Amino acid sequence: MNALWVILFCMFSFKLDTLIPVTTVQLGEPATLLCDLPKTEYRRRVDWYKQSPGDSLQRIWTVKDSAEPAFAPEFKNSKWDVNYDKNLANLTILRTRQEDEGIYHCGFTAWLQDTKWTATYLLVKVFFIITFKIAPPGGSVTLHCSLLSNFDNKTCSGGLSMFWFRQGSNPSHPSIIYTDGNRHHECGSNSATQQSCVYQFNKSISSSEEGTYYCAVATCGKILFGKGTKLQGTGFI
Repeated sequence: MNALWVILFCMFSFKLDTLIPVTTVQLGEPATLLCDLPKTEYRRRVDWYKQSPGDSLQRIWTVKDSAEPAFAPEFKNSKWDVNYDKNLANLTILRTRQEDEGIYHCGFTAWLQDTKWTATYLLVKVFFIITFKIAPPGGSVTLHCSLLSNFDNKTCSGGLSMFWFRQGSNPSHPSIIYTDGNRHHECGSNSATQQSCVYQFNKSISSSEEGTYYCAVATCGKILFGKGTKLQGTGFI
């Protein structure tokens, strides 16, 4: 995502009209969002909120005076943690998911004072390395698409799907190459969080099917394309 997020919001008579800093994290990895607390001798309250794009604020965590900190019911699970003392209240997501992306607000309220806010946009990225290997045995070719991802399929609901596309002479109408019955993939884990898969597709391609061939990954509600391989004349370039 290359978008520049400029967010204006109003809450409890507080207005934030500055650029919000962005923290980028790889899908499946931990993320820590910082909140430094002002020094004060007065009674105080600290809150963490999440705001997904287009949604209202959701309270994650709160602490009042000397009471025990408490997570909101929908955030009471092992993936959330807050490191809290008199100087800071840092929020950690131990294993990020795509739906964790959004703005996180930390609010500090001292006795008879306005709430002081800090905000961070958490950007959760999916990282892929997609390459092609093409070996022409006679009149057909075998297309290999290697996918290296740093998360497992459990991180997103629905898992992962691989597709093949061909971009012909008309740039506005790419065609999908259906691989039902012809698709084969082998996967292996390189580490605790890294998975490598090779997707193989066999197809006879004639000279009339010149164009650029792509493999694409559909996961986490997004489609990511690898670099294309172009069929021109009698071979691929």
